[in-house]
Amino acid sequence: MQNRTNHQEHNTSIAAQIKTISNLFDYNQVFNFLEQKGKELYGPKFQIHQDDVSTILKLTAYFLQDQELCQKQNIDLNKGIMLTGPIGCGKTTLMNLCRLICSNENKFVVKSARDITFEFIQDGYETIHRYSRGKIYSSEFRNYCFDDLGTEKNMKHFGNECNVLAEILLSRYDLFIAGKLKTHITTNLSATELEEAYGNRLRSRLREMVNLIGFDMSVQDKRK
Repeated sequence: MQNRTNHQEHNTSIAAQIKTISNLFDYNQVFNFLEQKGKELYGPKFQIHQDDVSTILKLTAYFLQDQELCQKQNIDLNKGIMLTGPIGCGKTTLMNLCRLICSNENKFVVKSARDITFEFIQDGYETIHRYSRGKIYSSEFRNYCFDDLGTEKNMKHFGNECNVLAEILLSRYDLFIAGKLKTHITTNLSATELEEAYGNRLRSRLREMVNLIGFDMSVQDKRK
């Protein structure tokens, strides 16, 4: 009984924070759906924290293509998303949950940046083409979320060193300008750290390609 009471108080508190109900969506219902799916996928302890409401509201407005709310939040629906925040704040989890609310046209695959670099060791430069050329066949995904950008390292293939993710993102920029795809990213890195890791050219491209949505850096590690 106590757990049920705490859950009701939690939901009431969340609902009180969501003051904006758009003409198209009831975001209290959206949050309830995400929390329910989160419990199914990640266990019964999963819950949406009050401190994260404003960040999740922006994400859900984007993936639901809510033009009215996105305009209020200065979010460009033609761009992708870069979700930033400290380790353990739930970036990957939220992006996986947001896949459940977006349209088929905007579906995306979450792919670890480290896994892509390991693919490069095995497959070489074909890996870069695989993730940068966009949708070739109707059965292929063209939108990706590159998870944990910055955790990978430069890799070598037959002695040639390559910053794999930088090359992929620069190639995807050209397709983004042509209006053919979107790119999503999660990262623990700050803007300065991104520039140090990938150079000013890529940082400049990313400003054009993605909307920056960030967790407060003081958010606690939810995995503890």
